[in-house]
Amino acid sequence: MPNPRILLIIGGGIAAYKSIELVRLLRKSGYVVRCVLTRAGEQFVTPLTLAALSENKVYTNLFDLKDEVEMGHIQLSREADLVVVAPATADLLAKMAAGIADDMATTLLLATDKPVLAAPAMNVRMWLHPATRRNVATLRGDGVTVMEPDEGEMACGEYGPGRLPEPEAIKAAIDRTLDNAPAPIPLAGQPDFAPASHRPLFGRRILITAGPTHEPIDPVRYIANRSSGKQGFAIAAAAAEAGAEVLLIAGPVPLPTPPGVIRVDVETAREMAAEVEAGLPVDAAIMVAAVADWRAADTAAQKIKKDGSGAVPPLALAENPDILASVAKSPQRPPLLIGFAAETNDVIGHAEAKLSRKGCDWIVANDVSVDPMGGETNRVHIVSKAGVDSWDRLPKNAVARKLMEKIADELTVRAPANSD
Repeated sequence: MPNPRILLIIGGGIAAYKSIELVRLLRKSGYVVRCVLTRAGEQFVTPLTLAALSENKVYTNLFDLKDEVEMGHIQLSREADLVVVAPATADLLAKMAAGIADDMATTLLLATDKPVLAAPAMNVRMWLHPATRRNVATLRGDGVTVMEPDEGEMACGEYGPGRLPEPEAIKAAIDRTLDNAPAPIPLAGQPDFAPASHRPLFGRRILITAGPTHEPIDPVRYIANRSSGKQGFAIAAAAAEAGAEVLLIAGPVPLPTPPGVIRVDVETAREMAAEVEAGLPVDAAIMVAAVADWRAADTAAQKIKKDGSGAVPPLALAENPDILASVAKSPQRPPLLIGFAAETNDVIGHAEAKLSRKGCDWIVANDVSVDPMGGETNRVHIVSKAGVDSWDRLPKNAVARKLMEKIADELTVRAPANSD
């Protein structure tokens, strides 16, 4: 795509200063950038700075007669290849979700017919507020790509998710959205992978679950498993490299979000099930997460204490929702549904039984007695109705890239990209 055009909308908040570096990175990579600065954004960065870096006029006022005669907000909203909102404040996200158009930025967003990418930035409590979560879910359902904010210390002194992603991460998401990313750099000892011109999953939407779930017993104890999330995160990174729009629903793991990936963090199986349902429809769902089969039937409100008698307190269990089977039965079932099976014996036999029981298309099975959870390599078997495809042991990122190639080929058959 020669000289792709970005319309950058800059909201208010201290994070607006990062937009200056984002403009510089985009211009260095050959993007044409036009900036729209909200009234709140003008309190943190100036139109002059943005104009100097972008080498284009900066737009601030919806009711500027000269601008409307020469450009017009409708034309401005549609001449870009991608509209980027960074920082996207809680106020901007709310107005976008509700379709409010009361200034230059929100009017452009309502009038555009181009893809929209939003990079949120706000206080942690604002990000976690139910109203913001509803607005983000609405926007994602409308096709807006909403990045996950970074986690860290806020300007207000609080700590948590809500920091604007770094300019490099936003640019990576822009690159992938416009199919303009550089080729992935292979790790030492790894084979070269597909060049940037070959992006077999461009235009596809992929949902991936990863990591364990934690099922609380009391405020300090929980039921869990040894899943590290490494394979699921590697698959999410490979899907983004292949050009897909990736929604990663992650259990509690301390792994960084892969560039260009939309991440939603959950703790319990029921939370994961709800986010998976909200994330449909997609072209493919890859259910890598090791979801706890059971949870405590009744979670204690206070820490359970020993009473000195030696008696073990009873722990009644309830079965968790079967996320993979539920997606298989959903009216929004993806054209390609893939489950994972970590087994300790009779790996292929258990995987074949799971394939039939769950109603999915493939099961990716591995022997965790040989490759323990949390390791760096995997030897997997792709089990389907067509048979078993066994792979040699590979690093997890190589498994992920090889799986993406197989998925791209399968989607070409099952759901051609140009189909209605």
